[in-house]
Amino acid sequence: MTRPTAKEIKAVADVAGVPVSGEVATRMANSIGPAFEGFGPVAGTLPFDLEPATFLVVQFAKGSK
Repeated sequence: MTRPTAKEIKAVADVAGVPVSGEVATRMANSIGPAFEGFGPVAGTLPFDLEPATFLVVQFAKGSK
């Protein structure tokens, strides 16, 4: 998990159909960057991090037993 750059954020926003200016992308990168750095030490060690799409399925299966 690496801190996203403004260039990466702009590219993802453009692909999603929500184009942003370079200035806005830079502000977004600066805003969410500390969160990425904070979670860096545990990245890849959390089960949710491995497969978010099946997280709820697994949780419901555990609860139904």
